[in-house]
Amino acid sequence: MIYLRKHRMKYLLPYLKPYKKQFVAGPVSKLIEAALELTLPFYMARIIDGGIIAGDRGVIKNTGLLMVLIISVGLISAVICQYSAAVASQGFGKRLRSALFSRVGRLSFARLDRFGADTLSTRIINDVTQLQNAVSMFIRLIIRAPLICIGSVIAAFMLDAELALVILAAMPLFALIIFVIMRVSIPLYKKQQEKLDRLSGILRENLSGVRVIRAFVKTNDEKKRFFCQSDEFAAGADRVGIISAMLSPATMLIMNGAIIAVIWFGGFRFQSGEMTQGEIIAFINYIAQILNVLIVSANLIVLFTRAHASLGRIGEILSSEPDLREMELTPMRSERAAKNAPVVSFSGVGFSYSGSGEMALKDISFALMPGESMGIIGLTGSGKSTLVKLIPRFYDPSRGRVEFLGRDVKDYRLSELRDKIGVAEQTTRLFTGTIESNIRFGNPGASTGEIKKACAVAQAAEFIEKKREQYGAPVERGGRNLSGGQRQRLAIARALVRKPALLILDDAGSALDYATEAALYKALYSEKNRPAMIIISQRISSVRAAGRILVLDEGRAAGFGTHEELLETCGIYKEIYHMQNREDRHCEKKPRRD
Repeated sequence: MIYLRKHRMKYLLPYLKPYKKQFVAGPVSKLIEAALELTLPFYMARIIDGGIIAGDRGVIKNTGLLMVLIISVGLISAVICQYSAAVASQGFGKRLRSALFSRVGRLSFARLDRFGADTLSTRIINDVTQLQNAVSMFIRLIIRAPLICIGSVIAAFMLDAELALVILAAMPLFALIIFVIMRVSIPLYKKQQEKLDRLSGILRENLSGVRVIRAFVKTNDEKKRFFCQSDEFAAGADRVGIISAMLSPATMLIMNGAIIAVIWFGGFRFQSGEMTQGEIIAFINYIAQILNVLIVSANLIVLFTRAHASLGRIGEILSSEPDLREMELTPMRSERAAKNAPVVSFSGVGFSYSGSGEMALKDISFALMPGESMGIIGLTGSGKSTLVKLIPRFYDPSRGRVEFLGRDVKDYRLSELRDKIGVAEQTTRLFTGTIESNIRFGNPGASTGEIKKACAVAQAAEFIEKKREQYGAPVERGGRNLSGGQRQRLAIARALVRKPALLILDDAGSALDYATEAALYKALYSEKNRPAMIIISQRISSVRAAGRILVLDEGRAAGFGTHEELLETCGIYKEIYHMQNREDRHCEKKPRRD
């Protein structure tokens, strides 16, 4: 964390470098504007002393036209700066968001679990916006604010050195206020971002689980939970807001006090003839310029305080290097491995999730040859899904070795490894588009014939061809316009169209009726050049036809063999079998209600 705090700015530099021109043009334009603005009180004093009091209209006219010219040039400079700030900040935000999105896509599942989806979305959207605003204000004010402040102080000393001491006396008070408020508010802003993450998480849960919440009449309970977190966030926002709001009035109090002191002492100096009316007006204008800059700077400090907290949160993502090492598999090794080695082999594999003291998998060993099939069955929480997630390297094993086509999975590039594996899970993820576009997600180069064949094997062709648009039928976000069984069949077709070396069906037929599921597996086993298959299911009927079945119990292999062998040797498998048979017989004997 100490290293991150010292070096966090380095994570932003690659996304700021493309806008070097804007970072030069913007401040230079503001430099011109600020320099011209500093001359205005001087010319105003000339109009008062040399024009109005002296009764010289020529001075008023000429000086007035010069002031209009100065204001016009300043306006053009300000527009150039604003444009530069907009281009740089928006471009920076776009690049940073894209980089964060790409980085998140490369993070291991273990790191994703540690961050959480809610905090990642908040950081990519909200925190980047905070940094965008900070970049914009930096370009606009990094030169103008100090130049106006320092220039006004110098000009005030040139007008009257003794009276200018009033301004200098106010500066330490202002610096003290800034220091105290920043010291208190920075930790509070960080806590607010964390509270926003939790609030976003509750909102996401309620939106995605609205049907379950309503079905169990938990709407009021969820409202209370949301309102409680919302109140906590609002209370924190109030505390931060009160502290931040103190900055502007405190600044106004100090500077208005300075103006009163200038008018008071300036009156005496005017009476003694040491200052003219125009000089006093110019002096007050310089103080007003300082006041305006300090007020803007106060707001800028609040903005930078928020950006400071956001920078730390974004730095955590950018500093999280992908922890899955990748290596290229040479064609020679790839060819030799595919011919002579198992498709998948586990050797003494153990695994535990990050932050968990318990092993989810313990000493798992097996081998699966090309064309073979293996079923995995076990009670809920036995580690079935965890096991298959180690093959495409969604997670790396804590101990032992996982091999794919004769090579350690760590020796593959992730893209090459995962391109050889087709996965269909119980929870199906479909994307907005058409049926065809969702299936092509598995293989963008698939022909129409290959798509139709995959759908036929997955038992999806029947319902697809009944639709008017058939394969061009629309799929809404998440596939919500399709039934659970239809979504699962499309997911299986998407996995098949990849023509993988290994097909993993992780409870992918749980929403299918028995007849459709039986037809699915019959079609899969009938394929001539079928891939090696791992079938995870709660139903013995889904895995009994597999060449071998692995029975898991609390992460350990409780049995491994054919259906018949396990009935003889594995008590857990036998218990599951008899329990499911009793349920099936009970359903068959239950009288039908017409």
